[in-house]
Amino acid sequence: MLNLAAFSLRTHALGPGVRAVIWVQGCPLNCKGCISPDWIPFKAALQFTPEEIIEKFDLAAISGLTFSGGEPMEQAAELASVARLAREKKDLNIICFTGYRYERLLKEPPNKGVADLLSEIDVLIDGPYVQSSNESIGLRGSSNQRFIHLTSRLEFYDFATHKRKVEINVTNGELEFIGIPTPAIKAAMDNARLQELERK
Repeated sequence: MLNLAAFSLRTHALGPGVRAVIWVQGCPLNCKGCISPDWIPFKAALQFTPEEIIEKFDLAAISGLTFSGGEPMEQAAELASVARLAREKKDLNIICFTGYRYERLLKEPPNKGVADLLSEIDVLIDGPYVQSSNESIGLRGSSNQRFIHLTSRLEFYDFATHKRKVEINVTNGELEFIGIPTPAIKAAMDNARLQELERK
């Protein structure tokens, strides 16, 4: 069973083309300045089987999947199942963010499902978020993070210098941000979050 913080059926902000995105709930790394502090605690959130989440996606309308969080490697086996099931229906590319270093995932994986997930990923964006190294460019939170091409499928895409996009949706009166914000946008997000807490 997947435990998700959120998901998006359609976005242009987290990789090439139109993508669906899964954000898992729970992360053990606690990076200072995390973009999604509400998704750090290991707690029950949105519960789906891999089959159920795939049924929500319009696979005909997307070209890829992006996994983020939280920490995807903490639910590696379940995400590997999502990738396999999706690819049985359509040839999609897979991008995955992780706060772990690739070398650590190979030598000391946090669970038995990591190898399965790595075998499904086309590009792994690895490393912890370092707030002081957020350079406001590229599909990564900070410049210490690497783009590791585990296949050649996305070598055409310039992950390092691609201009960041942030999409803002309003759902049931709540703001939803999709993408990797610049420090200025993150400050605005944090301010909006504080105002929402004060209203509650």
